[in-house]
Amino acid sequence: MLTRSRQIALALTVLLAAGAACQARGHAPDRGRPAPAAGSRGFTLVASGDVLPHSTIIDRARFDAGGTGYDFRPMLAGIRSVVSRADIALCHMETVYGANGVYTGYPTFKSPPEVAEALAATGYDGCSTASNHTLDDGADGIRRTLDALDRAGVRHAGSARTEEEARTVTVLEAGPAEVAHLAYTYDTNGIPLPQGQPWAVDLIDEARIVEDARAARRAGADVVVVSLHWGTEWQDAPDDLQLTLARSLTAARTGERPDVDLILGTHAHVPQAYEKVNGTWVVYGMGDQIAGEMTNHQGAKDPRGNQSTLGRFTFAPPARPGERWKVTRAEFVPQLFDVDAGRVVNLNRALAQGADLRAVRDRIREVVLSRGAAGDGLMMGE
Repeated sequence: MLTRSRQIALALTVLLAAGAACQARGHAPDRGRPAPAAGSRGFTLVASGDVLPHSTIIDRARFDAGGTGYDFRPMLAGIRSVVSRADIALCHMETVYGANGVYTGYPTFKSPPEVAEALAATGYDGCSTASNHTLDDGADGIRRTLDALDRAGVRHAGSARTEEEARTVTVLEAGPAEVAHLAYTYDTNGIPLPQGQPWAVDLIDEARIVEDARAARRAGADVVVVSLHWGTEWQDAPDDLQLTLARSLTAARTGERPDVDLILGTHAHVPQAYEKVNGTWVVYGMGDQIAGEMTNHQGAKDPRGNQSTLGRFTFAPPARPGERWKVTRAEFVPQLFDVDAGRVVNLNRALAQGADLRAVRDRIREVVLSRGAAGDGLMMGE
């Protein structure tokens, strides 16, 4: 595996778009930075699904901390070796953080800020923070969450404390590559945006996403990754809106170069398919990486809510300046959150150690490959 690169957050200047509804966000190009030379090394990007601490998860973290404070690191220890070896690792932080010991689970989440420390310790470099729960505690919840992620050294995209921050692209460095991370959500559970803060959460809008991606590219991003909180809960297959938006976003081009290089989906609570659309990998849904025992819309306990995948994509530099960084290897790692043990389980490694989890692993694989991804080279990794 490749070693981790250092991570940076670049101060980016505001770029004006054609319309106010599509105000772009980006930074001034680094015209002195040479294009990657042919033969220079690529990078690996790892991404995982929803971190959704229900009350039982919060209780487990307190137990793991010995009754004083909260420790989420043991929950993620089983996947640390995969995450920490990537050049860039992205999570989805679905909930906001509370304060002063006031922490709650479903339906209005306020998680302990120690979650951020665990994400950093596991090896995550950044997280998408746009979800239907981003406004569960209003602007204060966003502020506490982003403050805690900053203290832990974990970058974030999708929500903001200030208008200036909302106009700042999250950029991660991977060797010679600069990777822009954009994130959006379908809704905020009907909670209105804070008064005077229409920029607090990035909402899905096709035209805006394309313009943001183009702005990031004009500003020097080599790779543009878009995280989307979308889809129909408890549905294995992507819905029509997911399919339509995926086709549109992956078809958007500036010249011969696609505007979006990778789409990462969350929200559905269950693993969904990976698919190569217009030459670009789309993960419709990665599932819940951390969540309590889940109950579906029919009121039944549904073990799929504790199943997920981790995507791993290896990018190679272009042969000529201005061309696309290409995914040369695409993999998924099947995961399970063991609600009894309170641990994320890498299913392939658990099977190698004799655990009787083959049926779970095989079900996830069937869903992930259900739209023909194997024919485009998607492999199951460890």
